[in-house]
Amino acid sequence: MDFHDISLLLRSHSSILVLRTHEERRAVDLLKDIALNMSSAIFKWSVATGLQRIDIVLEPQTHLKEPTKVLEHINASEFEGIYMLLDFHPYLKDPVHVRLLKELAMKFSENSAKLILVSHQLEIPAEVKKMTASFELALPDDDQLLKIIKDEASAFAKENPQIKVNADKKALRQLINNLKGLSYNDARRLTRSAIIDDGAITESDLPGVMQAKYQLMNRDDILAFEFETSNFDELAGMQNLKEWLRQRASFFHQNHDMKGMQSPKGILLLGVQGCGKSVAAKAVAGAWKVPLLRLDFGRLYNKYVGESESNIREALKTAEVMSPCILWIDELEKGISVNEHDDGTSQRILGTLLTWMAENDKPVFIVATSNAIDQLPPELVRKGRLDEVFFVDLPSIEVREAIFQIHADKRELDKSSLDMTKLADLTEGFSGAEIEQLVVSAIYSAHADEAPVTMATLIEEIRQTKPLSILMAEKIAALRHWAEGRTVSVD
Repeated sequence: MDFHDISLLLRSHSSILVLRTHEERRAVDLLKDIALNMSSAIFKWSVATGLQRIDIVLEPQTHLKEPTKVLEHINASEFEGIYMLLDFHPYLKDPVHVRLLKELAMKFSENSAKLILVSHQLEIPAEVKKMTASFELALPDDDQLLKIIKDEASAFAKENPQIKVNADKKALRQLINNLKGLSYNDARRLTRSAIIDDGAITESDLPGVMQAKYQLMNRDDILAFEFETSNFDELAGMQNLKEWLRQRASFFHQNHDMKGMQSPKGILLLGVQGCGKSVAAKAVAGAWKVPLLRLDFGRLYNKYVGESESNIREALKTAEVMSPCILWIDELEKGISVNEHDDGTSQRILGTLLTWMAENDKPVFIVATSNAIDQLPPELVRKGRLDEVFFVDLPSIEVREAIFQIHADKRELDKSSLDMTKLADLTEGFSGAEIEQLVVSAIYSAHADEAPVTMATLIEEIRQTKPLSILMAEKIAALRHWAEGRTVSVD
């Protein structure tokens, strides 16, 4: 596909071709093959080596290392070939270079010569933009990724003849999905690391591949890769939410043959602070066995105008490449609420997010959490943007007992002397986070006394704690009142 498309562009009326890629070697080899097929001479230039003809074996012209000199040389030459300039982007701000490029473009429009700028990033000056065509190398598709995996397995087998490379079919399919969105070189490197560890491709390799992929894709720390996820066993209560997610798991993974059914888009978890919204987000990723990406609105904003919208576009693009995945947008209201100091950035970010939600067709499931519904715009919470709005209330007595059980088991406490039902009864109005902190504080107190955690220890911690439901009673009551009849309870 790349060979055919670039060949067409080189035969078009555009004098300059802009080729954006991180895979310079692949680009050079591809352009060399195209030039040979077109029976055209091709030259390669870099500031390190100068100008060199590469369709035949010739030494580089090292006296043409300087950008100005090479442009003047090409401009003065009557030789109608293809000229590749590698990493020329730092020199495009020089007005002399811009003028020389423009003169080259006008000259090449009258003959068959072409200029190709190859770099990972290129901002074309306005003076020559209309005379240029842009192209990006295609990423490997499923068949090409499978070939990469087979090639790496064969290479490993040759180097280690005593080891037979095994591949679990399910893991192989998942590995192909996990490698999507990567370049040939990156896909090959990650495949090699997955195989070289134990001479096999298994499900145990997949988390490491996804973490490495994320590190390759995300370079601005706006998205955080949450390597440690949870599962439904670590999530007390929330039976309605769990069942809702179970019903949609196969549709998210597209393991069905029903026509007209779209992948689920996402949910909004609204509720009282500390009642498990974050744990629920992690549990979705753990239950569906996909990566969890957390969007950090604090890092999203930038003092330069327009950078915040660019940041969220890049973050959403990364999420698409990491798909299938869960995109966790924590405390959503902090990123899109407007105050007196806002310069319109929040509205632009909201517009970018809404447009993406409407147009995205990749399996990226949003789990947005919020503590303040009054700060969320109605166009975001309506049906169609997200699939459902769930309300996470203060836990019932049964859920509180389950929370005590979970945290006691997690910290390997002796439960034989603990009355979980009584503890749950004594903590009415406590959130899950507050119950966890009770257990932690009791362990600190018992350790200081060189004694085990007992009922007395826990009851004393309960007595000393004023839960948020008391400290912010009016605000929580208003939130619960609003949610009644407008949202679906997680329980």
